[in-house]
Amino acid sequence: MTEQERAPAGVDATVPSVARMYDYLLGGKDNFRADREAAAQIIQLSPNAKEVAQANRAFLGRAVRAVAEGGTHQFLDIGTGLPTQDNVHQVAARFSPGSRVVYVDNDPIVLVHARALLAETDDVIVVEGDMRDPKAILGHPDVTGHLDFRQPLTVLMLAVLHFIPDDDQAQSIVRTVRESLPSGSHLIISHVTAGELGSDVVGEGKDVYRRTTAGNVTPRTREQIAGFFEGLELMEPGLVSTTDWRPEVALDPSLAGPGGADILCAVGRVP
Repeated sequence: MTEQERAPAGVDATVPSVARMYDYLLGGKDNFRADREAAAQIIQLSPNAKEVAQANRAFLGRAVRAVAEGGTHQFLDIGTGLPTQDNVHQVAARFSPGSRVVYVDNDPIVLVHARALLAETDDVIVVEGDMRDPKAILGHPDVTGHLDFRQPLTVLMLAVLHFIPDDDQAQSIVRTVRESLPSGSHLIISHVTAGELGSDVVGEGKDVYRRTTAGNVTPRTREQIAGFFEGLELMEPGLVSTTDWRPEVALDPSLAGPGGADILCAVGRVP
């Protein structure tokens, strides 16, 4: 059976998917040859790509733990990606039992896997949605029926906003989300920055992503990423690399991998 025959209906296995590329970088197996080849091109351009992806995933766990231990019981994960170890609801359940979680994505394969593997209890649901239309997500009847927007909740947008090429649109998306959150809520964001990459290499990386389902990738500066948290109180240590956000063990520099792009992250609290 060919990869295309194994792909869910409506999925073109010959077009790389950023969700499946990310799965490959994390060491997963839910990917096709086109995804692996595109990811290999990114590794050539940014040799630390696997380490960056793994650090971003580890940040998810630490950030969810931090807000869950603070009393948060509701989570909205926009741009879920393919399930892997320590998904949001699993971390939340350990530190805030009874938490309610909504996963949102628009990738058909992600939705198939998420509905099969993530919706393990009545506390977890999966909704199809596109972050480019945040009002539709926030107003989706399944979302509003599962989460109480009168009570504090946490919204996660991890490694997704850099797939919005227009700066104003990216800021507008986040502003819409921020303005929907009641006092005491949290917004967790991680976003690619160029790091040590030169403009020529960034351009080549954009060319790779133009051939994916996302169509583009736009690294942003620290100042641009900080703008997503306007009006929010940043939890310590503020806006930092994912490896530096409350690491559970000190990172050995010799294990950090070769240089390249980086992902900045922060957790903001609505005053």
